[in-house]
Amino acid sequence: MGNASSMLTQYDIEEVQDHCNNLFSQQEIVSLYERFCQLDRNAKGFISADEFLSVPEFAMNPLSQRLLKMVDGLNFKDFVAFLSAFSAKASKQQKIELIFKVYDSDCNGKVSFNDVLEVLRDLSGPFMSDEQREQVLVQVLKEAGYTRESYLLLDDFVKVFGNSDLKMEVEVPVD
Repeated sequence: MGNASSMLTQYDIEEVQDHCNNLFSQQEIVSLYERFCQLDRNAKGFISADEFLSVPEFAMNPLSQRLLKMVDGLNFKDFVAFLSAFSAKASKQQKIELIFKVYDSDCNGKVSFNDVLEVLRDLSGPFMSDEQREQVLVQVLKEAGYTRESYLLLDDFVKVFGNSDLKMEVEVPVD
């Protein structure tokens, strides 16, 4: 599985479905496999950061450098698991966990004021000054009961984002 020259067996498809909590249909998994094989230009069985950057929507994303750290070297099963957070069927918890990983760039299990500030910088670009970003972030944290010295754990993210309507969906074209 994962090699462009190989075909998915029914067992492979079911194994991938189990791995991604059945968020994709069998037909969607086959379509994702075809896309994976297109991205895996050297048929190595995994996708490199450079191969991911060949997807225009990914390359243009302001958070692409952060996402690349998460996707570099994914095999097919992990590729589908990563994409499952973007499924319309994914739970809010799964979406929040992915967002948390994007913010937790040093993978220490907690998000600092500076971690959030870096993401805001990536997202807002030159449209906000560092001072404006800091003021906004201090206010948001204060309203949520945190300070700039606070570290947010995954549970804190769930508490902060749990009431919001997260829209993180990707359409999987099925031929």
